Amino acid sequence: MEEVPLEARAQRSQAPAPDAAAGTGTAAAAGTRITIDSPDAMRELGRRLARLLRPGDLVLLTGELGAGKTTLTRGLGEGLDVRGAVTSPTFVIARVHPPLSGGPALVHVDAYRLGGGLEEMEDLDLDVSLPDSVVVVEWGDGKVEELSDDRLHVVIARAVGHEEVLDDVREVSVRGIGARWGAGAGLETLAGAFAE
Repeated sequence: MEEVPLEARAQRSQAPAPDAAAGTGTAAAAGTRITIDSPDAMRELGRRLARLLRPGDLVLLTGELGAGKTTLTRGLGEGLDVRGAVTSPTFVIARVHPPLSGGPALVHVDAYRLGGGLEEMEDLDLDVSLPDSVVVVEWGDGKVEELSDDRLHVVIARAVGHEEVLDDVREVSVRGIGARWGAGAGLETLAGAFAE
């Protein structure tokens, strides 16, 4: 696999995850903030994040249309070595990408058109897929958190500088929620990989 030059910078954030700040009682790990400056760098972030994932992990992706959620998931698929091109599952709601090697499958869900929260998501049997797969849910905020006490929440935002939106630049926040993402989970290595 070709290495992509890393043209991004990062900083480690010690702020609590949104769930912890809201007083839900769910343990949260320190998060990482990364500035990504190209789609190739976003895919590389996905490949690096895949190295930290294991069967049973739930990843929520948040960001506006075109922010880079599917591009990040493409990198996850490459890093997990799964079959099939990772494309947006907007019209099919969910796609399963079986592993090509001994790793977990990737279940890629787009919850954008689902409005009913976990009840609607139950029809997708994500709770059955979760123990043996890495489940990535775009637009999953407020819809799938109940699937697991341990999850990653990745927020992708377009960077703004000097009153303009910087086209390819994204600010990515990766927060681990729950005991799975406590000390030693490796999230801090993501920031180091993109440091100037």
